[in-house]
Amino acid sequence: MMRRWYPLFAMVAFSFITLLTRQQLLTVSAAAEKNSDDTIRTPVLIELFTSEGCSDCPPADALLERLDRFQPVRNADLIVLSEHVDYWDDIGWKDPYSSHEFSIRQGDYARRFGLDSPYTPQMVVDGDVELVGSDERRAIRVIENSIKIAKLPVALSSIHREGNNKVAVHVEAGPLVSSGRSVPAQVLIALADNSDQSSVRGGENSGRILNHVAVVRNLTQAGTIDNGGTFSKDVTLSTGSADQRNLRIIAIVQESGFGRVLGLGSARLSN
Repeated sequence: MMRRWYPLFAMVAFSFITLLTRQQLLTVSAAAEKNSDDTIRTPVLIELFTSEGCSDCPPADALLERLDRFQPVRNADLIVLSEHVDYWDDIGWKDPYSSHEFSIRQGDYARRFGLDSPYTPQMVVDGDVELVGSDERRAIRVIENSIKIAKLPVALSSIHREGNNKVAVHVEAGPLVSSGRSVPAQVLIALADNSDQSSVRGGENSGRILNHVAVVRNLTQAGTIDNGGTFSKDVTLSTGSADQRNLRIIAIVQESGFGRVLGLGSARLSN
């Protein structure tokens, strides 16, 4: 009787061992995948100049959201900003997130890139390359090239609220390796909503519900870094009417004159 059940017992034992081995392999595979995800990633700044009054902009807004959520480029930490310009505001719909400050910033980029005029949707990657904001294939190629250039370290710490409409953060950056330029780099701090939604009642997008990610509420120059130097400063920012539970902070080190982005750091405000 014992000998008659032995083959069956052996088959069950073999199946159990095989299943266990497969499970172990899956565990090892998952651990390897996790370790792979822990690889240091190069931050890349993606600025989208957009407007709720522009009918070509929603596809670019959606692309920015996908880049932010899915982080599709290996070894890249995509840090996105949605900057709503105001030159569409007089054709039927005033974008509630628009600011003339972003129109000026985009105009400075246009002059740097030798464009006849600003346009929407426009994407600017690392302050160095511009493209149509809905062109996903080109955006991926540009990002893949951007991660080949090392960034200087930027760290955000001691983040806390001060009252109902201010946020404080300590920013450290550098050292800034000399690039042969005597002009110092700017240190910019952006406050941006994690997400927003609008029900548009006029203009080219009338009747549509539009979703946005990383909508910039405040962009402040916190100081400068000289070649070979470092930056360390406590910065207090006004949140205005923004929901402090829906904010992220981005620190940008950028060559003066709207040049290349040299370093980046980001953090979310805890609830």
